[in-house]
Amino acid sequence: MSRWTQTWLTGRPAQPRDNPEVTAEGQDYPGQRLGLPEHGRGSAGGFGPRILALVIDWLPCSVAAQLLTKNPALSALVLFAAVTVLSVGIAGRTAGHAAVGLRVAMLDGRRAGFTAAVIRTMLLCLVIPPVVYDTDGRGLHDRAAGTIVLRTR
Repeated sequence: MSRWTQTWLTGRPAQPRDNPEVTAEGQDYPGQRLGLPEHGRGSAGGFGPRILALVIDWLPCSVAAQLLTKNPALSALVLFAAVTVLSVGIAGRTAGHAAVGLRVAMLDGRRAGFTAAVIRTMLLCLVIPPVVYDTDGRGLHDRAAGTIVLRTR
């Protein structure tokens, strides 16, 4: 594996927050090198809850688009993107995130604003970036926006 590919895929940060000795290869749990706890509130959100949150957010958009428009596939995607940008930009999470106990935050813990929400959502709608993720569970969409999905409970 090339050095460039390994660095890109493992998501090695330029400056870890709390523990500079922990590298992507040597971390014991997702988020350790970012200074996050292993379990509970403030730890990195897992893949399963994130997928469930996505389904919870997508279903109402899909149903509304099916009932109200002539092009439901495109309309559902546009509606999903709009709701996600507004929800993450204003509240730091979507209804699906809230239902499964997750929130979107900047790496320093602040709520993600509109700029991060737009970048994250546009890449999320491309499908590939969320399924290519690093050892911290951050998809390419989260890495590009400088965000991480954290547990709230």
